[in-house]
Order: sequence, then structure tokens, then C-alpha cells
Amino acid sequence: MNVVFLQGRLSSDPVLRELASGSRLLSLEVTTSTDAGTANVPVAWFDPPTIPDWGAGVDVVVRGVVKRRFYRGPAGTQSRTEVVAIEACEVTKRRQAQRLLEHAVNALGAS
Repeated sequence: MNVVFLQGRLSSDPVLRELASGSRLLSLEVTTSTDAGTANVPVAWFDPPTIPDWGAGVDVVVRGVVKRRFYRGPAGTQSRTEVVAIEACEVTKRRQAQRLLEHAVNALGAS
């Protein structure tokens, strides 16, 4: 089972890129806090239904899966572990955030 529900603050402005395939990729860096400290989590959101107008400092929730991506870099083959978003919203959008959490819980029960 691979289910992620992530809540945190954007540590930088999202970056939108158009891919050669015609898809859009919205890259987010989400900072989370735990008792052990903070962690920056890279999030890739392919073809979001709308492009949010979020900026650094906005609190968000993300539902997705963890993936490891391999790519060619200057030093050869490299990898990156990231969350691939299925859906995301601002924490202040309570109903939508609750729906994301329900979808994540339902995914846990489906396994």
C-alpha cells in the first residue's frame, strides 16, 4: 500500500513546467514539522485541474503516493524520492481538505 497524506507549508513558490509530452508539471516543496524537526518534501503534481495561485508560506495538504524517479544528470544517473500528488488544496479550504483526508483513508481501507 502506498498512500500519502501530507500537511505542511510551501517553502518556495510552486514552479510550473510544460513537458515535451504536452503535460504540465507543478513542482512544490512542502516543509513539514514533527517532534524530530522539520523535513522538506518534494511534491510533483502532473496535470493539476487548475493552476493554484499559491506562494511560499501557504499551508497546504496533499494526497498522493511516494515514488522514486531516475533521471540523467551531469554526474550520470541520479534519483529523487518525491510525493506524486493526486490532489492538493490549501488548508484553509476546510471542506476540500476534509475530502482529501477521506480519500486517503478510503485508499487505506481498499488495500
